[in-house]
Amino acid sequence: MATARKLSQQHTSAACERGTAALGRAFEFLGKRWNGVLLGTLRNGPAGFRELARAIDGISDSVLSDRLSDLAAAGLITRTVDEGPPLAVSYALTDRGKALLPALQQITLWAEEHLVEDPT
Repeated sequence: MATARKLSQQHTSAACERGTAALGRAFEFLGKRWNGVLLGTLRNGPAGFRELARAIDGISDSVLSDRLSDLAAAGLITRTVDEGPPLAVSYALTDRGKALLPALQQITLWAEEHLVEDPT
């Protein structure tokens, strides 16, 4: 019985460590300024670069470009080029990106309830 309990504790500990590591990776990625905001902005459907820049107050074009590249490399968004004319590029959530939306919504609700808004 003691051996079974010890194995169960080791299994639980390993699962906890994996979960902690996964949570750390998630927040390292989503904690990068603008990544979560971009995903949330794309929840309403595809958008072009200028449309995203207008929707996200304070993001520079170079940072927007970097973050879009990061999100595409992670498989969370797609970049579609319509050769036109005129040439048009749009970004949209993938299924992986859409799978994050419920978690982002819960974080938003938590923040609205528990984090004091900065008055500046």
